[in-house]
Amino acid sequence: MSGEREAEGGSRIGSAEVHQVIEKALDEHGLVYTRHEGAHGGLPGLIVELPGERKLKTNTLLSVGEHSVRVEAFVCRQPDENHQGVYRFLLKRNRRLYGVAYTLDNTGDIYLIGRMALESVTADELDRVLGQVLEAVDTDFNTLLELGFKSSIQKEWAWRVSRGESLKNLAAFEHLIDDEVNGNGRDH
Repeated sequence: MSGEREAEGGSRIGSAEVHQVIEKALDEHGLVYTRHEGAHGGLPGLIVELPGERKLKTNTLLSVGEHSVRVEAFVCRQPDENHQGVYRFLLKRNRRLYGVAYTLDNTGDIYLIGRMALESVTADELDRVLGQVLEAVDTDFNTLLELGFKSSIQKEWAWRVSRGESLKNLAAFEHLIDDEVNGNGRDH
């Protein structure tokens, strides 16, 4: 029974077959992925690139174990400031997520983590869980940056204004900039 799930007709499906289900589903959706052999005793799996808008790419690791598939996606590094505000946001957001939840690693970086029982891994369920990862990261990314990196964003804005650099990729954060940092209303 180790590493297997029951298929229709009572036969057992192992982790190799679950890998095939996952790869077929990823191929059908045109998602880019690479094989990951596992690091530091971790499980092997697939690293899937989920394309987004606010966060352009979210690498999501799908590790196939004996009884489940672990889903892990890096969201952003440890906040520079306002830890309480960031963590409050994450905990409240967890109430509305499907199949994954926000967590922190040992250094304080923010991840989405989830598990799917081997017997629940289908193309549809994989689509739901990866869709939730993408929706959460893409929806929450700028909010997390605003809450946890406001000072850094303001400093970067001021530095770019002082050098005449483009502010295009900071435009979503313009509301965080006061007139003094913005060069007293200078056109950007």
